[in-house]
Amino acid sequence: MPAGSVPGGSAAGGETSQTLDRGLRLLHLVAEVPGGLTVSEAASRLGIGRAAVYRLVGPLAGHGMLRRDAAGRLRLGAGVLHLARRAQPLLAEGALPALRRLAEQAGATAHLTVVEGGEGVALAVVEPSWTSFHVAYRTGARHPLERGAAGRAILAGRSGDAGPVSTEGELQPGAYGVAAPVLGVPGLEASVGVVALAPLDADAVGAEVLAAATAVAVALR
Repeated sequence: MPAGSVPGGSAAGGETSQTLDRGLRLLHLVAEVPGGLTVSEAASRLGIGRAAVYRLVGPLAGHGMLRRDAAGRLRLGAGVLHLARRAQPLLAEGALPALRRLAEQAGATAHLTVVEGGEGVALAVVEPSWTSFHVAYRTGARHPLERGAAGRAILAGRSGDAGPVSTEGELQPGAYGVAAPVLGVPGLEASVGVVALAPLDADAVGAEVLAAATAVAVALR
C-alpha cells in the first residue's frame, strides 16, 4: 500500500459526498415548502429512511440551517438568512455595471430583483443620470411575484421563458415596467428590469433589458 494512503478512503469520500448532497437537497426541499416538512415527508421526498433524515437534521440544526417548530416540522433556520444577507451585497456589486448601462440606455430606473421568502425584493437600484424625472424605487422594496414586471419575469423564468415582460400600473399607478429573468445562475431566482413614468418602447427597451439580464447572469456565475 502506498505511503499515506487510507484503507477505504475512496468509499469514505463517496459516503461524505452523498451525505453532503442529501443535506443540501434537504435544505432546498424545506425552502420550497412554506409550511415546512415533517421528517416523514422529507424522508419520502429524498427517498431515504427517517433515521437518515434525523442524522442530516442534527448537524444542519447545529449550524442554524434548519430548525424544528412546535409541531416538529422542519423549517429553515436563521443561519440560512445570515448567509443570504452576506451574499446579497456581492450579488448587488456584480450586477451594478450592467444596471448602470441599462439605466442610461433606457432613461429609466433599473433594478435587480431577487426572490426572498416568496416575494420579490429590490436588491440593487440604479437611477439614470440625465433624465428630468424618473421613478424613485427603494432598495429593499418588496412585492408579490404576481404583480409587476420584475416578479412576473421571475415566474416566467421558472418555466424557461427568457423573454421580456411588460406591465403598467401594477405596483404604482402610472408606472410602466419591463423586466427579464436572470437565468443560468445556480441557486438564484432574479430578474433585471426598468421602471418609468412614461410608456416604454417594448421592443427597444425589451432588447436592452434582455442584454442586461444576460450580462448580470454572466457576472454572477
